[in-house]
Amino acid sequence: MHTVPLTIDLLRGALDLEPTARGVLPHRLPAWARTQYDDPQMDMVDSQPSGVRLVFRTAATRIELDTLPTKRDYVGAPARPDGVYDVLVDGRLFTQLTAPDGDVITIDLVTGSTQTRQGTPQTLRIEGLAAAPKTVEIWLPHDETTELVALRTDQPVEPVPSARRVWLHHGSSISHGSNATHPTGTWPALAAAQADVELLNLGFGGSAYLQPFIARTIRDTPADLISLKLGINIVNSDSLRLRTFTPGVHGFLDTIRDGHPETPLLVVSSILCPIHEDTPGPTGWNLEALAAGQLRFTATGNPDDVPAGKLTLSVIRAELARIVAQRALDDPNLHYLDGRTLYGEPDNAAHRLSDDLHPDAATHQVMADRFTEHAFSSKGPFVTG
Repeated sequence: MHTVPLTIDLLRGALDLEPTARGVLPHRLPAWARTQYDDPQMDMVDSQPSGVRLVFRTAATRIELDTLPTKRDYVGAPARPDGVYDVLVDGRLFTQLTAPDGDVITIDLVTGSTQTRQGTPQTLRIEGLAAAPKTVEIWLPHDETTELVALRTDQPVEPVPSARRVWLHHGSSISHGSNATHPTGTWPALAAAQADVELLNLGFGGSAYLQPFIARTIRDTPADLISLKLGINIVNSDSLRLRTFTPGVHGFLDTIRDGHPETPLLVVSSILCPIHEDTPGPTGWNLEALAAGQLRFTATGNPDDVPAGKLTLSVIRAELARIVAQRALDDPNLHYLDGRTLYGEPDNAAHRLSDDLHPDAATHQVMADRFTEHAFSSKGPFVTG
């Protein structure tokens, strides 16, 4: 078996590869950006490799990947499933694997305390491959921090340059892939496959609230298409009021346009979320559901505070539509999509948000289909020139 160096040229969807004591850790934010916040949530979701995949060309019949996942366990809630590794050969799903051991962080949602148990690296074995040149993609678990320890093959490998357009997408936990069951089953990954584009997923669970370091990352990252799904985390965190949200959106867009002045840019508002349509944040845990062993969320704000500037999804949608319409007069490559086009009232009646905040796996497929139709169709903003 050949030991293959784990270098950034074998990875797509990652902007940095950090050496660790046991291997390397892919990041979806560059190192400089990670110095501009002190936020354990942002640290966690940046290192969860949604959309990150090893891609190489090889005639190998056997591949071994040693990984060290970091799993999360919530006190009183059902155990989370192990992260899934999707293995694609020449674009088709070949097998799915899991790494059942690893580091485990146990989180008490009531007290906020955490405990960490150290685990051991796991070896994933991909066998039975045809002895002919082929492109292999190993998509890492979208919601499980994954250190890469070693890669071995029985034939040499080489990086595979891509000639496809790069679609950079930024959003919240739904874009990150919450409640999707495997990494190529998140709605951005599904839409990218349908549209035949290269995905760079900057969807960060609980962490999309117009941070300047994310805008600068997008500004500095090569991309042919850009979409921003904005709204829900700003309500979740109760981090802005209307008078600060509006200039925040303008500043975010201004920064991106400094690096991508004519790139097609699609602003997408939040999908329907009944608990926050007309009730502000912050979002809290539903403690009654937690006592029954369920993870569910609730809105804790007061609708009477909306006239004073507190934000709801209804307020944000209207303001995003206004901002985009205003800017589009001078920026014909800027577009807006109401997120309820992807998931709205009829969908909620048929497939309620399972935890009152996130769609289920089947809804990720629905959202991908609709996004592809609206963004990549013959009349969409991302249509091929």
